Amino acid sequence: MKQLRGYFGIGVESLSKPMNLGALQRTAHAFGASFTFSVAAAPKIRVMHNSDTAKSDLHVPWYLWGSVAEMQLPKGCQLVGVELTDDAIDLPSFRHPLQAAYVMGGEARDLSPEMQAKCAHIVRIPTRFCINVALAGALVMYDRTLTFGGYPARPVAPGGPPKED
Repeated sequence: MKQLRGYFGIGVESLSKPMNLGALQRTAHAFGASFTFSVAAAPKIRVMHNSDTAKSDLHVPWYLWGSVAEMQLPKGCQLVGVELTDDAIDLPSFRHPLQAAYVMGGEARDLSPEMQAKCAHIVRIPTRFCINVALAGALVMYDRTLTFGGYPARPVAPGGPPKED
């Protein structure tokens, strides 16, 4: 994995399913997240589950905040909401902040108005309808990796870049 610039964290507001937490934490660990978090999670989320077989909580800090008011992000870290709103920026057109924390709404829940008000930016994944929260997180982290990973522009023709002799 290439060395990425900046840092990021990723989390969910009102998460209710432990398997989604485990999938998101494992994916965040794989993409090099600096931290993960949950806000106003269901009681069964508040105890670390064994749904993450990589045991990511041993490698990536997990912050558990009871409310939006309790959230404390690092200085300079911009909160980016991921939500299907009319005025959200399409993810492929979004310039990621160097220091960012991405937050998504839990299963079948939108980000609360309080959380949206706290966000510096709101982005949307250009899908026809909502997708699984862990998958949405993976797409955001993948897009960030493309942005800050130092990859060359994609070739014009199908396939990978030309091989150097």
